[in-house]
Order: sequence, then structure tokens, then C-alpha cells
Amino acid sequence: MTSEKFNVFSFSGKMKVLHLSWIAFFITFVVWFNHAPLLMAIADSLGLTPSEIKTLLILNVALTIPARVVIGMLTDRFGPRIVYSCLLAVCSIPCFMFAFADSFVQAALARFLLGFIGAGFVIGIRMVSEWFPANELGTAEGIYGGWGNFGSAAAAFSLPVVALWFGGDDGWRYAVATTGALSLIFSVVYYMNVSDTPKGSTYFKPKNIGAMEVTSKGDFFFLLVMKVPMYAALALLTWKLSPNGVALLSETTAVLCYVGLALLFIYEVSHVWKVNKGIFEKPVPEMHQYKFKQVAVLNILYFATFGSELAVVSMLPLFFAETFTLDPVMAGMVASAYAFMNLMSRPGGGWLSDKFGRKSTLLILTAGLAIGYFVMSTVDSSWPLWLAVVAAMACSFFVQSGEGAVFAVVPLIKRRLTGQIAGMTGAYGNVGAVTYLTVLSFVDYSVFFMVIAATAVVGFITLLFMEEPKGHIAEVREDGSVEMISVN
Repeated sequence: MTSEKFNVFSFSGKMKVLHLSWIAFFITFVVWFNHAPLLMAIADSLGLTPSEIKTLLILNVALTIPARVVIGMLTDRFGPRIVYSCLLAVCSIPCFMFAFADSFVQAALARFLLGFIGAGFVIGIRMVSEWFPANELGTAEGIYGGWGNFGSAAAAFSLPVVALWFGGDDGWRYAVATTGALSLIFSVVYYMNVSDTPKGSTYFKPKNIGAMEVTSKGDFFFLLVMKVPMYAALALLTWKLSPNGVALLSETTAVLCYVGLALLFIYEVSHVWKVNKGIFEKPVPEMHQYKFKQVAVLNILYFATFGSELAVVSMLPLFFAETFTLDPVMAGMVASAYAFMNLMSRPGGGWLSDKFGRKSTLLILTAGLAIGYFVMSTVDSSWPLWLAVVAAMACSFFVQSGEGAVFAVVPLIKRRLTGQIAGMTGAYGNVGAVTYLTVLSFVDYSVFFMVIAATAVVGFITLLFMEEPKGHIAEVREDGSVEMISVN
């Protein structure tokens, strides 16, 4: 850690690392959602049907669930500097593929592969945790997450303008390709200007890369249980792509995907056993133990917070358009107020967590989230439009502040596993989005918001079992000495 003052207007030392990291995250979100504001032009250019457009939206998030877990492991093993740089560079390739696709199949494959860039978030979580002390960590992680997450809104505002500037039927292609070029260029900038830790600090790596380490027999089985919802979400995505959904996959292919997921789960269970079988032979010393229930609680909270944000951002323009009879442009502008709150809400949640405690802040924000979505479930055409917008913005404050507060805790559980913990928690956010959007396909808007409120109540109850981080994390240096990292 460095002792320099926290000054958001500085661009040196730890603040330089923070700013370059949120910009990297910002670019990943610009690339990840570069299709959204250009969908009509893309559909016209490629001759896409409504079903094929929906398929592209599904494919865009499909790979992100396993990608966040994999990227978390790679970050812990190789360091955030090289992993973030490689992700930005490699994912520019499917971005260019999408920009110059001339058929639905090519566009679909490119969008599926681009889901991998959605895993960039977890890399910066580990990077920021290496540079900031515990009393500043929530604020720093909140700035990283909130300002970076604004990339999707920035894409919505800027890419149509870029497409118009290029002009012609291929304007959208050059706009999308521009984001790929930006990603490729910044991969070099990031690699040349950051380091994994401050000078003289140790970068602690996990003993094994194949699976997350746990430190008790009970936590071994707890980890396996928490893996199931991620595979269930992937199975749900397969179902939506099967003949029962948008029919991109044949019945036979869908069955093969289900079998593949089952085999992959068995393979992962074998790796979890390989990494952790030692705990069944010899207890882990108490100073090196951590409680996996802390991770499980954060997973559930991120399911309700980020999962609902992704789902609501996807449907809110349509909700306002249908409820208040607005034209699409006006509905999009009104709905953007929800995402706009990210700039301040997520850093605010991290700051509150630093100042007033991790658990108490999460309890208040989760309760506010439940109430906020309950209020949203009562919005109908009898409401004044301005009041509905205020309700959406108030709800988004609790949602995004909750996200900031969740990732104020993630780096305080076990330092060498921070990438893997962030990866799993981040993946649960995508699991939440898949779940909520699937629910929306069967129910009306009111019930949809009530379901999110109910899951927030479940999150509040599970949060009662979380323990406030305190004391120190013990990590072993390469020379065998032990370093105690404060989490207070």
C-alpha cells in the first residue's frame, strides 16, 4: 500500500493506477454494449428479424458468466496488468469481426465471443485492492466500478453520433470498429503505465489456479452448492436459444449443450476436489482460514443489485414507452436517468461503507433496494412522468450504491483469492440478469419489479449471517514469512 493522500484530481501514484483502471473498465463496457444504440441500423444492414435481434442480445451476455470466473483465476495467477492488457487487445478481434460481419451467423459468433470482455471488471477489483488501504478501499472500488460502468451509457450517447459522422449505410460498422481500435490502443497504454503492486509490496498468488481454495470441509460443499446457479443460468440461456425460445439452436444441439454443461460441472467438481482435498486430511491453521459464507452472501447481494441493474437497463425504455405512451427517443432519454446515477451512486456506496461499516451499510442499502423496487411495481399511467423518473432514480441509487458496498467487502476476505472471489460474485450479477429477464418474458412489469424486491428481501436476510470484516488477513510471502494485511 502507499501512504499518499487520496486525491481524485491527482494522476500520480495510486491515483494514476485507479484512473487508468476505471478507464480500462469504461472501454470494456463501451465495446460490450457498442451494438445497443445501433441495433436498428445493424438490423437493416444485415436484414435481421426481430427474433435474430433478440438472439444477439442473449449471446452478448452468455459467455460473461464463465468468463468472469476464468478471468478472476487468471488475474490472481498472472496479475491484473498483463491480464487486463491482454483482454483489451484480444477482445478487439471479435469487435472488428462484428463490425464487418455480413451475415447473422458471423454477427452472432462475434457477439458471443465479445461476452468475454464483460469479465474485465473483476481484473480492476484486484488491481485497486493492491494499491489502496482498507479505509479507502470502498471509495476507490466504487469509483472504479461506477465510472467504468458508465461506459454503456457513454456508448449510447456517442456511437450514434460517430455513425452519423461517418455517414452512409456502413456508418454503424465504422463506429463499432472505432471502439475496437480504442480497446487495442488502450491495451498498450495500460500495460506501459501500471504495475500490479506499489514498489516493495508483494503480489500474493493462489497455491492453485484450477479452482477456488476453501479452508474447511463445510465450505468445500458450500462452494459446490454455490456453483449450481451459474450452470443453471447457462442452461437457461441454452433453453432460450433452443426451439423453445428463439430457435437459434436445433433440439439436438441444445441437448448436446445441456450434456456439455453437466460434464463441465463434473469436471469442475473434480478440480475443486483436487485443489482442496488437503483440508480433509489436515485442518488449515486458524490464521489462514477464511469463511466462504462471506463470499456466498456477497454473491446473493450482487445477484439482486447488479443483476437487477442489467435487467432493468434492458427493459426500462420499453417500460416508459408503453406506460406513458412516449416515442422511443424520449423513452430512451428518460430511462437513461437510471444508468446515469452510476457516476455518483456506486462511489457513494463504497464511501459509506468505508465510513460507517461494511455490514451496516449493506443492510441499509439492501432494505432501500427492496423498497425502491416495490415502489417501481406500483408505477402506472396514472403517475406523473416526473414522479416515475424520480422513483426510478431513487431506486437506482440504492441498487448502484449496493454494488459499490458489495465490492468494498470483496477484497477484504482473502487477498490472494480476490480475483476469484470478484469473478464469482461478478458472475452472480449476470446470473441475476438472466434470471430476471427470463421472469420478465412471462410476467408483466409490476410482477417483474416485485420479484426483484422479493430477492432483495432474501438478500437482506442472508446478509444477517455475514460478519463485519475485522482484524487482519494472513498471507505467506515466497520466503515463507507471513504478512498481516489490515482489513479495518
